[in-house]
Amino acid sequence: MRRLFPLLLLSLVASAADWPQWRGPNRDGISSETGLLAAWPSGGPPVTWKTNGLGQGYSSLAIVNGRIYTQGQRGNQEFILAFDAKTGSKIWETPTSRAYRNDRGDGPRGTPTIDGDRLYAMTGDGVLFCLEVATGKPVWSITVAKQYGGSVPNWGFSESPLIDGDRLIVMPGGRGASLVSLNKRDGSLQWKTGSDPAGYSSAIVVDVGGSRQVLALSADAAIAVLENNGELLWHYTKVSNRTANIATPVYSDGAVFVSTAYGTGCALLKLGPKTMSEVYFNGDMKNHYSTSVLIDNYLYGYSDSILTAMQFNTGKVAWKNRSVGKGSVTYAEKHLYLLGEDGVIGLAEANSSAYKEISRFEVNKGSLPTWSPLVISGGKLYYRDQDNLTCFDIKAK
Repeated sequence: MRRLFPLLLLSLVASAADWPQWRGPNRDGISSETGLLAAWPSGGPPVTWKTNGLGQGYSSLAIVNGRIYTQGQRGNQEFILAFDAKTGSKIWETPTSRAYRNDRGDGPRGTPTIDGDRLYAMTGDGVLFCLEVATGKPVWSITVAKQYGGSVPNWGFSESPLIDGDRLIVMPGGRGASLVSLNKRDGSLQWKTGSDPAGYSSAIVVDVGGSRQVLALSADAAIAVLENNGELLWHYTKVSNRTANIATPVYSDGAVFVSTAYGTGCALLKLGPKTMSEVYFNGDMKNHYSTSVLIDNYLYGYSDSILTAMQFNTGKVAWKNRSVGKGSVTYAEKHLYLLGEDGVIGLAEANSSAYKEISRFEVNKGSLPTWSPLVISGGKLYYRDQDNLTCFDIKAK
């Protein structure tokens, strides 16, 4: 059921250092920041501050205009929270959905998306919220699985809402409503399409030869639909492992890379305005819970537990290395920022000829794996482990 609350008009302008959504400004895991440390001391870069109170969950961070936004859970309640990026102090906290429980860790999974004066986020059990950025006051909310006939995936709704113009695009996974486009102002339906169950991936939007397309990974397939009306363009099942399709699609120059684990693999699909053809499919890059980054025609990502460099156009592996252990990758200024799920943070060159590690250090962590990827914003490196958040200063002096 859709609930609509009064609107507060507020004009906010994001800066170049902001990280406003899942995987950064372009949903590609890449930061454009420069002037960062080329190497770290043995114990890691200086700590600016540490804070707690985020609660349980794997939600990553959105950072805009000096504020950090994320989701968490305490007791029987999920929350969306805002913190001061300079001090780590909490600014506001808004209760959202009932607690989400799971054997792989409790709490919300999706990352908030910031769009002007609004924040959009999906809870673990599939309640989509729109809040005022300034105050955290709810504007509207929809239980999308109930509204559109979907069901909560085995490990919870994990996507981060996609904003494109006035569209808010999410995957309820219902029959006839695998993907839906909602009006971001009030949550009203614009179009719905497909009948695949929801996966754990977040969609992207691209332009292909003048055709604006939404690319997504459902529980059954990689799919593309027209952004303006939801028309299904293609449905590619070969990459689906039917267990947990998680990684975000990676797009470049008319082609999209999709990858899953559980013994499946990856594919590069060449796209036309309404067509798709397979360039390659192989088992050399099996992204599990994290997504590869694409730098100078090379993908850097985890094939299960092994960090792998692969040529985007051909699927040819350049190198493999155990690195900091199974983890996730963020990129900035010719470097890979690596977070191992057992609490090791590493810095390596984005070098297609060989794995060249520069620095590494260990961080304190709890009993659950560190699955929330590192975020870079304003010369700072942010590391979340469930209830705890640490801000490192990585700006070169």
